[in-house]
This record gives sequence, C-alpha cells and structure tokens, in this order.
Amino acid sequence: MKNVTYEELLERKKHHFKSHGFSVDDSDLNKNLFDFQKSVVKWALRKGKAALFEGTGLGKTIQELSWAEQVHRITNKPVLIIAPLAVVPQTVSEANKFGISAKQVFGNDQVFNGINVTNYERVEKFDASTFIGVVLDESSILKSFISRTSQMMIETFKDTPYKLCATATPSPNDYTELGTTSEFLGVMRKDEMLSMYFINDIQGKNKPGQPKGGIGWRLKGHSEKEFYKWIATWGMFINHPRDLGFEDKGYDLPGLEITPIVLKSQADIGSLFPERAETLTERREARKLSLDDRAQKTMELIEASPDDQWLIWVNYNDEGEKLRKMIPNSSEVSGSDKPEDKVERFINFSNGNLPILITKPKIAGFGMNWQRCNKMIFMGISDSFEQFYQAVRRCYRFGQEKEVKVYIVLSEKEMNVLENIQLKQYKHEHMVENMRETMKDFLIEELNGHEYKNTEYKPQVDMLLPF
Repeated sequence: MKNVTYEELLERKKHHFKSHGFSVDDSDLNKNLFDFQKSVVKWALRKGKAALFEGTGLGKTIQELSWAEQVHRITNKPVLIIAPLAVVPQTVSEANKFGISAKQVFGNDQVFNGINVTNYERVEKFDASTFIGVVLDESSILKSFISRTSQMMIETFKDTPYKLCATATPSPNDYTELGTTSEFLGVMRKDEMLSMYFINDIQGKNKPGQPKGGIGWRLKGHSEKEFYKWIATWGMFINHPRDLGFEDKGYDLPGLEITPIVLKSQADIGSLFPERAETLTERREARKLSLDDRAQKTMELIEASPDDQWLIWVNYNDEGEKLRKMIPNSSEVSGSDKPEDKVERFINFSNGNLPILITKPKIAGFGMNWQRCNKMIFMGISDSFEQFYQAVRRCYRFGQEKEVKVYIVLSEKEMNVLENIQLKQYKHEHMVENMRETMKDFLIEELNGHEYKNTEYKPQVDMLLPF
C-alpha cells in the first residue's frame, strides 16, 4: 500500500465541484425571462449540472425551458424534460407561449432534435444516450420513489453531460432530498454527503419532527458553513428575487389564512374526553368513523361560497367518492383514472371550467398552477408536511391576486396529526429563513461567476517545535 503524506490526506478530504458548462450572453436568452431568472439560467448553464431550489411561482418552467433551449442550441442534440403527468402538457403550452420549440413524447421513437417533454412513468421507454441534457421538473419526486426507482433514475442518466433539477425549496433538514439531488447530478453520493457533513444523532432521532424509529442526522457544528457553501456551488436556493439582490415588485404574496375545523364526530362517541389516535391504525379508524361528519362540513363550506372555485384534498378513495356524490358540479381525479382523463380535468380546472375539483395531494400536489382558485379544503390530512405544503402552494403562489383561504376539516381524535403538521411548518419556516440568510452571500458570489477556491498555505518561516 502506497504511503500517503499528511498534505495528500488533507487534499483528498476536500471536495471540489468543477463547472463544466458554457457561458451565454443575455441576448442569447429568451426575452420573456426576468432579470433574476436570466442570471439564474446563465449560472446553471455555466455549471452544466445544477439544481434550482426555488419558491413556488418564481418561474421554474421558463427557466428550465430556456436552459434546455441553450443546451440544444450549443450542442445541436436533443434534450429531455421529465415532469409529473399533468404538468407535461402545461410545460409544452408554456414553451409555445414563450416561443420555444418543445413537444410531448411518449417513447424514444418520437424523439426529435429539440426539447422533448415526457412524464416520470415513461422514463424506461427512452434511451438516455439519445439526450445531451436532461431536466427533472419537480425533482423532489425522486425521494418519493422507492429506492430502486430512484437508483434507476440516477443510473439511467449518470453519463448525461448536462443535468438540471428544479423543485420548490426543501426544508433544510430534508437531507434525503439534498443528498438524492446531489447524487443524481453526479456531485457527491448521498452516503458520502452524510458522512462528510453530518452526525448520526441516535439520541435525537425521536425528537419532535423526526420519524419514530428513524435515523436522526444533524450537521456537525464546525461543518455548517462549509456545507452551505458546498450546496451553493451546485444548488440555487431562492424564495424571493430579493434573496439575490433583485427587485421584488410583484413578488409579494397576498395573505394566507389556514383555519382548522375540529369536529365532534362518531369517532369520539363513548369518551367523556376525546382520546387522540396515536397509531396509524387508530388514525385510519378515526377518519373512517368521522367521514360523514367531515363530508357534511365540507359541503357546508362550499355552499356558503357557491360562486367560488374550490379545490378539495382527500387521502382515501372513500372520501373522494362520497364527496363526488354529495356535491353538485364536482369532479374527481383519482389514481384509477386514465392518464388522458386526469390531464383533461386538471387543465379544465386550471382554465376555470370546473368549479370544484376533488383529488389527492400525491396525484396533483406537484407542479400544477392553480392561482385562479383561492379556496381549498383538506378533508383530513396526513403526517406528510411536504404533501401539505405542496398542496397549499398549488394556489398560494406568485401570480395569486387574492387571499388564499385553507380549511382543514378533521375530528378531535386526529389532533395529533394537525399538531405534527403545525410543528413541522414552524420548523420549516424558521430553518428556511436561517438557511437563506446563511447562504445569501455565497449564492450572490456564485451568481456573479466567482468560484470558491482554496487558498494554498505556503509557510515562509520554518516551524520551531519545543524540546
């Protein structure tokens, strides 16, 4: 085994993410991009492989399309954009609106030398070597896949020269998403990231916000700054244009009002004081027993504002079926529907042609732009804060002109779920703000084309050691 010097060991411990993209001028980019979007696209093109973690409504779609357009222009080879099913036609429509050539494709035999758009379920029908670049829209979906599918995506595109991931800003303690994205881009494997910057906190694994029985990871105290600096070399975190020093006119959202409605229902009969459901089985039973009461309350809310467009989120099939039968003029999108039927109903709701849409967060919680609607009801919620956050953001996003009203209808027995979501929301908001402030200077430097370099230490005087 070769002897390794101390200097060589230190050098090995450094991780360098080298840019291997190309530079473009503002005049090369789509004229519909705002100034901050142009800067972000130019940065991502210089990097070659990058992630856009951006607040909902900041225009990730036009940035993805512009990035893909430039990669195609420079290489004269096809680029693939992969998006959730219902988002595919929305992406193609946006491309047409902005004068960018793109089309929906269903298999490798339909690929053309330009921007090709397909959905995640069809990835295995394509030969990755056909494409010079790949874009993952709503890339946080990667972590929702079973590990085999995520690994398949990583392996499929491991040799693709240009890669872009785009999704909403993740919670700073969502290390799964950061690690999976880093691995997909070819920056660093997730397990390497964890071992380099984190400690497996056995004592803290079951603290509030951590899944019971899970592994608690926390940043090493001395590594926090270096971790955020490293992320800034390949990931752009933005919740607002002003995060990067740009004008913020038009990007301040109207109000968001979240109102829990806690019902005394069949689930609470027999108890002087409500007993909270603890286990998953108990929670499912509580939801089953409270179904009639929650459905009735949901219908009453809609009847109180009959002229408004309503978005209703459910988690179980029996909830959607019951509401569809109870509420006139309502339409449901369920998992068993044909893909083309799902897309048609989503588009009709986007256009205002459907007054009431019933669906699940896992079906429509990602990517849809429903700023036309400002009233939504969760007929019960799960413990997934990400599902809740993404579902709310379908309507509460830049471009929304009215205050968004969100109602959460649940039984007293389900209060544990509500309190868990509220705790996660509190932690998310505070940690995102802390992360944004910590990374702000790094990101602005990156945006302006400054690479982080390690200053080599060259001593001029010999060190004297005591006897």
